[in-house]
Amino acid sequence: MIDHTGIKVSNREHSKAFYTAAFAPLGYGIVMDGPWGTGYGAGKPDFWIQDGQPIDHIHVAFKAENRAAVDAFYKAAMAAGGRDNGPPGVREHYHPNYYGAFVLDPDGHNIEAVCHKPE
Repeated sequence: MIDHTGIKVSNREHSKAFYTAAFAPLGYGIVMDGPWGTGYGAGKPDFWIQDGQPIDHIHVAFKAENRAAVDAFYKAAMAAGGRDNGPPGVREHYHPNYYGAFVLDPDGHNIEAVCHKPE
């Protein structure tokens, strides 16, 4: 089981604005912030962004409690400067109740919110 993960971002202040807005509908916020990085979570930091040169684009999916939260994540992320990489919808090729949305963050990382519950 993963305890936490982190990615390098080219401009942490820009990425903080993006992630703070995109994660709000999922109940995630900044838990720790310092020269070592910015940690997001719901109680403890489990996703970190740190200054550096992104070497590759990654994919991270965050659990949403319901489909409305996926929709709100997508809307907030797009308003915060994200780029569409798959609007909210059912992805039956994963399973019949897979409802996800994909956005590219400021560095091109593929960030997803997903709900596995039926509507």
